[in-house]
Amino acid sequence: MIELPDLVAGGLAVGTLSALALLGGLLRSRRQQAAQREEIARLRAQLDGAPLAFTSEVEHLAARRVPAAARQLAHPHVVVPGPLNPQHAGTPLGVAMEHVLKGLRTELAAQRTRIDAAAQAGMRGATREIQAGLYRLQDALRGLQQQYDDPELAQTLFQLDHENEQSLRRAQVAAVVCGAWVGLAREESHLVEAVTGGQARLAGYHRVRVHNHLEAGTALVSHAVEPVAIIVAELLDNALRHSAPDTDVTVSLEHVHHGVCVTIDDAGLGMTQDERARAQRMVAGTEPILLTDLGDPPRMGLAAIGRLTRQFDLSVDLSSPSPYGGVRAVLLVDSHLLTRIDPAAQPPAASAPRSTRKNVPTAVHSYGSEQDEEAAGSGHHSPGDAGGLPQRRRRTRAAAAPAEPEPRPPARRPEDAAAALGALQSGTAAARARDDDAVPAVQHETEQTDHDEGGAAR
Repeated sequence: MIELPDLVAGGLAVGTLSALALLGGLLRSRRQQAAQREEIARLRAQLDGAPLAFTSEVEHLAARRVPAAARQLAHPHVVVPGPLNPQHAGTPLGVAMEHVLKGLRTELAAQRTRIDAAAQAGMRGATREIQAGLYRLQDALRGLQQQYDDPELAQTLFQLDHENEQSLRRAQVAAVVCGAWVGLAREESHLVEAVTGGQARLAGYHRVRVHNHLEAGTALVSHAVEPVAIIVAELLDNALRHSAPDTDVTVSLEHVHHGVCVTIDDAGLGMTQDERARAQRMVAGTEPILLTDLGDPPRMGLAAIGRLTRQFDLSVDLSSPSPYGGVRAVLLVDSHLLTRIDPAAQPPAASAPRSTRKNVPTAVHSYGSEQDEEAAGSGHHSPGDAGGLPQRRRRTRAAAAPAEPEPRPPARRPEDAAAALGALQSGTAAARARDDDAVPAVQHETEQTDHDEGGAAR
């Protein structure tokens, strides 16, 4: 039988253990309540600070990210900053802001395209009128050249005609960049005539040295003549502008496996790697052309080349430096754009350099002065040299001993300079349109527009 003291001691022990258990539970409950109160305070603080954080993020979006995204459309190197708080990246707030930037880029690109299309349409109309006026002025100047024989007046008229030719080239390039037709419809022409025709449109034409290594009669199909002349003129213009005025620009015409290459080398400043890459993208014509991307004032030469290479299946390469330290530009004319003209029935212009190939038919050399034959031997011809002007007359080959070197010609008189410039203009006219088949751009575009309105595609 259990004694009373033992029973009391057991009860006290059980009560003590129960009290300790209750005390432990109470302490845990209080700690949980404290943790809950801290969590509630933290969440309340977040809720109270959420509007401020959202406001700061939106202000950062408007002040930094949106302007950078707009500039990036015109300048791809611009970096668009991320969210103000990196923790927002990937959250619903961060994703929503990225959608805002994406929609902004899309709408700005569409607006730029529409605005640029309107600007190009306006410029096409303006250049059409300018070209028509310049063609009329050109006809008037050439009429005066044929009417008057005074050497000084003839020289002045030739200079005015050359200035008009340069203005016509600039208007033509602007029209091409804006999507207009090239401006002239020609017959098949000798390829060397297209090259010298482009050369004659430049102020520094006398610095260009053309080496013709093509077979006699190598010609361009009719629709490729004017595009090749424009491309050569713009490549030569870049070479002349970016090289010293006392240096020459060398042009070589060579047959290659797939056609003909026109290689232009200058001794100018050259280009950096980034400039060369951008120029190559421009001439490739693979990217859309916007007037706002061409600078102020816009530099349209490379953009016009890109338009023409894409439209007429030509190729221009600017990736190699020139051996003279400047830039090398290579125009490749594929075989399907080439044809052949009988050089005896239709000889090239008198100002065109003769071929250096030994298999040149005799008929090609049946006309020309001694200076012209010397130019044929050297493969280069400068349109401004009066001593190299060919005379259309036959001469027999002398069987005597080699002639002694001719004395140096005297200094040129004004009459000689006028005659030289006249020969240049005559060669240019022959290269521009043989047998008066050159058609102004206005007439061609009008006929093309009427044809399009009739339901035919260009």
